[in-house]
Amino acid sequence: MQQRTGRPTSRDVAALAGVSVATVSYVLTGRATKVGAETRQRVLEAARQLDYAPNQSARSLRRRKTERICLVVGSIGVPAYDQLARELHDKADEEGHGVLTIVVNNAQRAAQTIELLHQRIADGAVIASSVPFLDGDALRALARSGLPLVVMSNELEPEGFDVVRAPERPACTEAVDHLFAIGRKRVAYVGHHREVSGDSGNHERLAAYEDSIQRHGAKRIVVDGADDRVVAYRAVENLLRQKDKPDAIFAASDRAAISAIWAARDAGLAVPTDLAVVGVGNLEDGLITKPPLSTVGPPQLDFSATTSMLFERLAATDPPAGREVTTPWSFIQRESA
Repeated sequence: MQQRTGRPTSRDVAALAGVSVATVSYVLTGRATKVGAETRQRVLEAARQLDYAPNQSARSLRRRKTERICLVVGSIGVPAYDQLARELHDKADEEGHGVLTIVVNNAQRAAQTIELLHQRIADGAVIASSVPFLDGDALRALARSGLPLVVMSNELEPEGFDVVRAPERPACTEAVDHLFAIGRKRVAYVGHHREVSGDSGNHERLAAYEDSIQRHGAKRIVVDGADDRVVAYRAVENLLRQKDKPDAIFAASDRAAISAIWAARDAGLAVPTDLAVVGVGNLEDGLITKPPLSTVGPPQLDFSATTSMLFERLAATDPPAGREVTTPWSFIQRESA
């Protein structure tokens, strides 16, 4: 038998497995739902025997598609971003796409990301909420270039891309007003660094807090800490050492709120008797704190609308006009406040 030379091809895999080249493509690009389990296994075994790997670069040039999508986030370790990434990966797997994640946390990286998307590093993109340094003009230019785009934003209009909104301010205002309604006088805010440092942007959670304390004639107490559990713990620990310590905490993240409960416990204080605590995000972690955490957020974290709209745009011959979806937020009262 003549020894085969050169790199194996999909035709070689198809011949060994006894299937068509199209079937090999379906299996090796993740679209195995179109192929029976036994056939899929034969294809995978043939590819393994031949040490075959698809030539992604060649296929991308031929189809003018990368079979990748891009997720742009503002940081890592954020529970909402983690959930979005999981759902996007699941949907991408169904559609035979990979997912690239880019973290944008400074102006230079924002500019690089826009340039990479213009260069079509991916076939489409999801821009997560609260990503700094990405302005509307840059996103509109991407949409005009033909890139399918879904943006999570409460400010931008759907101009050539889809927008997913989650209005935060009304529910946050309700939460802070609730703290005053139950008799709290000194409500502190544990905010994200960008808010506390005065970075420009539409900081709805801080705005809701400031509006409420102004209406109730209360003192403004704002500290950094919502980005990190440890920083939040230290911040609240320091607040509780003060002579005129707060009797309530409104934290811009559930992570920070849970740290506030721990700090209060370690300071010998009872929640909510001595310190009422409210967070933002409605993470499942808040259900198992002692006491369970009052929070602001959606009924549950669900990004199915975001992922579906992106893949609808990717599949459309004639892309739809910009669409808008709103996910309502509410104040969810539990035992911590």
